[in-house]
Amino acid sequence: MTDAPTTPSLAELQHWTWVMGRAQQMMMEAGLAAMKDAPTSAFTSPFVDPAAMTRVTDFWRDSLTLWQRFLDPANAPAAAEEPAAHARDKRFKAAAWRENPFFDWVRQSYHLVSDHMLKGVDALEGVDARQKEQLKFATRGLVEAMSPSNFAATNPEVIAKAIETNGESLLKGLQNMLADLGKGQLTHVQDGAFEVGRNLATTPGKVVKRTPLYELIHYAPTTEKVLKTPLVIFPPWINRFYILDLTPEKSFIRWCVDQGISVFMVSWKSADASMADVKWDDYVTAQIDAVDTIREALDVPSVHTIGYCVAGTTLAATLALLTARGQADKVASATFFTAQVDFTRAGELQNFVTDEQLATIAALSPEGYLDGRYMAATFNLLRGRDLIWNYVTNNYLLGQDYAPFDLLHWNGDTTNLPAKWHLSYLSDLYRDNLLVQPGALSVDGAPLDLTRVETPAYVQAGREDHIAPPESVWSITRLFKGPLRFVLAGSGHIAGVVNPPAAGKYQYWTNDAPAGTLQEFVAGALETKGSWWPDWIDWLRQRGADTVAATGARVPGQGNLPAIEDAPGSYVKAR
Repeated sequence: MTDAPTTPSLAELQHWTWVMGRAQQMMMEAGLAAMKDAPTSAFTSPFVDPAAMTRVTDFWRDSLTLWQRFLDPANAPAAAEEPAAHARDKRFKAAAWRENPFFDWVRQSYHLVSDHMLKGVDALEGVDARQKEQLKFATRGLVEAMSPSNFAATNPEVIAKAIETNGESLLKGLQNMLADLGKGQLTHVQDGAFEVGRNLATTPGKVVKRTPLYELIHYAPTTEKVLKTPLVIFPPWINRFYILDLTPEKSFIRWCVDQGISVFMVSWKSADASMADVKWDDYVTAQIDAVDTIREALDVPSVHTIGYCVAGTTLAATLALLTARGQADKVASATFFTAQVDFTRAGELQNFVTDEQLATIAALSPEGYLDGRYMAATFNLLRGRDLIWNYVTNNYLLGQDYAPFDLLHWNGDTTNLPAKWHLSYLSDLYRDNLLVQPGALSVDGAPLDLTRVETPAYVQAGREDHIAPPESVWSITRLFKGPLRFVLAGSGHIAGVVNPPAAGKYQYWTNDAPAGTLQEFVAGALETKGSWWPDWIDWLRQRGADTVAATGARVPGQGNLPAIEDAPGSYVKAR
């Protein structure tokens, strides 16, 4: 935007002045009501919470000061330095939000109301900790939704764009919104920009096994020799596996193959009515089945494994089951990408596991599976400002074209979930936290005990992960008994994992000294710029550096597992 937008009409200014003023009035009335309900005068009673009174008077003072700056700027008190969080708020980056007095007042009024609403929740006493977190989550969602950037009449960029295009931007935005309503899902990337097998998931390989639950992909070697011990990757079945095989320059799979590893990938089937009875046990035994299939096909005693997110949680259960059976040596090492086993501090997803919400999920799954669009909406809510309202503004109000971003295409490529598994996972793990209680959960008749697992483990967490918070991921270090390396990566649940070395982005932290808590780990950690992938491959080679020729069974389809079809297979394309 280059030109400042036309100031709203008198009627519009009066309306939005009333809206923001009424919001401030409601906040002050709530404070007055609290003072009125006090046993005696609010200013003399020893029973009135001084902190609460301070919040009321602070809000009142800030509101009056803001009004004075807008109505009588020459005689108003000088504005305090803007908080850093407000200054870097991308929703208000356009110059008009500060240069135009009306929009500057709208912006500051919004920050004033939203800040005090959030502070009010933080200050609540006598409320259960989980309820308080739910209130904070709901309040944050509300204040993000009420942002003036989300409404045409209070967003100077939208007004300027509409004038510049003679209203065409609004019509295009309406077209985008109606298209999303038709498909029941928010669009982040233009249809046709990406296609699995064309410009995503293009690492060469073959599907060498297919079961009702998964396809097993074997990738073609690119080196003359490969590590003797192969690698199998278990991606989360709540998303498509190609998060680890995006465009070639971002592909973790392609990078592993180029490092001289025989790589196998499990591609899970998106649930349908035939999977109504699938439960967590089935995913655990499927992981063991894939391990055994690879061991037999390559004639090796063990395999390296990777479990990402929910598949990492499941991999921990798999290791516990193999340990209980006396078969732990089938897995040479286990790597965990942002995976939780102790759900005490599992982050904001815990706000979705009340009895009422579980009942709602059951009602949304009448055919035995949950439509993946519901799960996508849940994850979008966790980052509503970036994944919902940002697109409401850009694509609905401004009518802008969608950016060709491979990761966001993957984010919208939803998978359905078996309802029985989904409900038990939320209740047994997120709500009741049974996996860390020895013997509380069983698979295939065997009680699970994570404290008996001695498999060498590499545990990666994301510093800014909002789905699997690093404090939660850290808990695995207190359970497993075998050698373990913990790495804290920059960024979050996706970008912290999908960070190829060539990109030169972010950083990671390591600490070889004993640490009882994540805080102790960070305090003594060494920061290394760039991707943690090279650190991981060095660790993997320390588990066994022997190599073999990349011939025979090491070539997809050349051993006793005939090729069924080319990678990426059929399951990843099923809708």
